[in-house]
Amino acid sequence: MAEVIDIVSLYPKDMNIYGDSGNLLTIERRLRLYGYEPTIHHYNQDDSWPDHVDMVLGGGGQDEGQRKIIRDLCKRGELLRGLAHQGVPMLMICGLYQLFGEYFQPIEGDRLPGICVLGAHTIGEKLRLIGNLVEHSQRFGSVVGYENHSGQTFLHEGTKPLGEVDAPNTGNNGSDHTEGAMNDNVIGTYMHGSLLPKNPDIADFLIAKAVELRYGSFNPQPTQKALSELKRLDTLAQHARAVAMRRPR
Repeated sequence: MAEVIDIVSLYPKDMNIYGDSGNLLTIERRLRLYGYEPTIHHYNQDDSWPDHVDMVLGGGGQDEGQRKIIRDLCKRGELLRGLAHQGVPMLMICGLYQLFGEYFQPIEGDRLPGICVLGAHTIGEKLRLIGNLVEHSQRFGSVVGYENHSGQTFLHEGTKPLGEVDAPNTGNNGSDHTEGAMNDNVIGTYMHGSLLPKNPDIADFLIAKAVELRYGSFNPQPTQKALSELKRLDTLAQHARAVAMRRPR
């Protein structure tokens, strides 16, 4: 029987725009190809929290969507900080990246408290940073995605970015050449697109950390057919990355 990996999709009803569900599909597909059995838990406001969690994935949402989920997210804040401290891998895109920091101050309305998994805060601005983007990551090499956000995020001392960007008016805040944040096995980023189909190295990082944490080691046992499918997916990813890198913002 295949070893099970429990994955929480965080607030998919309100925090899943710009195609962020593709990240979940990528994790689910690659886990199966590696010989594991993913169990997906779609967690929305006031749902019961699953008994076991090996990975948490969250997406982006408009300011209104963030206001809808903030009460429940704060209720789960201590739990999520504990999971992050234990080493549970997490990927948070855009809106949930902002709320995994210290706070998000929208252009209009009250400040939304974050749950302080990542050392960062976000300020809403009128200038929207939007377009294809390539960043340089020490951990993952070139990361390709599509940013679309008006919130400008500033990393606190000791918080490492996911990557660095070259052009002005790109990345976390358009000025300090950082993009995203990474704390142990937790990644926050503005990269939509979806991120993981075009960046399988990040998907495999999250998968390996989840399996290692639950079972002690990551020992993928793909069949020959699965190996062929993984090769096909990686070839498609390279093609998608190349197309995105050629497109202007």
